[in-house]
Amino acid sequence: MINRIYIYSLFIIALFVQKQTSAQALNYSQYYNAPLLTNPANTGFNPDYDYRAGMNYRTQWASVGTPYKTMGVWADAKLFANRFENGWMGIGGSIIKDVAGAGQLTATGAAVSIAWHQMLGYNSLLSAGFSAGITTKRVDLSKLNFDNQWNGKFFDISIPTFEPFAFSQVGYLDLNMGLNYAYFASENFYFNAGVSIMHLNGPKESFFSPSISDARVPMRYNFFANASLKMDNLWILNPNIYYSSVINKNELVMGMNANRNISGDGMQQMILGLYYRTGDAIIPMVGYQVNDLKITVNYDATISGLSNLNGSRGAYELSIIKQGIFPSSQGRSVKCPTVRF
Repeated sequence: MINRIYIYSLFIIALFVQKQTSAQALNYSQYYNAPLLTNPANTGFNPDYDYRAGMNYRTQWASVGTPYKTMGVWADAKLFANRFENGWMGIGGSIIKDVAGAGQLTATGAAVSIAWHQMLGYNSLLSAGFSAGITTKRVDLSKLNFDNQWNGKFFDISIPTFEPFAFSQVGYLDLNMGLNYAYFASENFYFNAGVSIMHLNGPKESFFSPSISDARVPMRYNFFANASLKMDNLWILNPNIYYSSVINKNELVMGMNANRNISGDGMQQMILGLYYRTGDAIIPMVGYQVNDLKITVNYDATISGLSNLNGSRGAYELSIIKQGIFPSSQGRSVKCPTVRF
């Protein structure tokens, strides 16, 4: 009886996990700290610096089974900023890895991206970007149990599953594109918005033979907007919103960061944030920035039906970003500078 209750509970958890992973395709609550994954047009979109590199790590659902982990690294840089007066090119690359479930379903993706950033007058910037990558997914079938292996007391792995698996690993080409617009109104106000379409080519992904399943990765549509408002020499506010849609699964995240100048010259900042993923989680965030290095940590407190199973314990996430200027760019005027202390 206890075993049956346990199996039923795992089944309910699996339904919640499937729903959340379908809607939350990016996996990161700090989507704004994973710019290349949000929109290829963000590649090289870093007006105050020449290059940046970052890492993201997330672990979730540890209290209801095997944790779902996402980790990634990325980097991008400007090209030809000294050659063209009214624009520049951006290049970048990213690697992201997901590990989930008792069957160790692992997805690894590597992509390169390119973007062009064109100034429109003195205070606007329009960007277009494209990325291409390879994604592989594999599953350890030896760690999976199926309903026909239940003998009334336990799962007997010696019983054949008769599941029509043809592959334990699949791979595909993934294409993405996006647009980005930025408006630099003054030294105290900045606005940015972008749209992107991911999985343009609808790649196939199935562990079954093509005659059984023609499963494809559906196109995902992203929209984001953010602003920076300098209130005084102590506070800068950054409201953010992110919306993603995949078939009939939608995700909406909204909230705000507040940067507190704690050194007087703005070289050291404390970052406080609070976000809400509709119907799913409340997300407090805290961070610290010193010179060109920024570290932020957030916690997702579950408020959906899954909270009955995980005690409202959701996910932890860490982001680290390092930015810099090339020696050849020293003394060069900044095109479209963002709000800063």
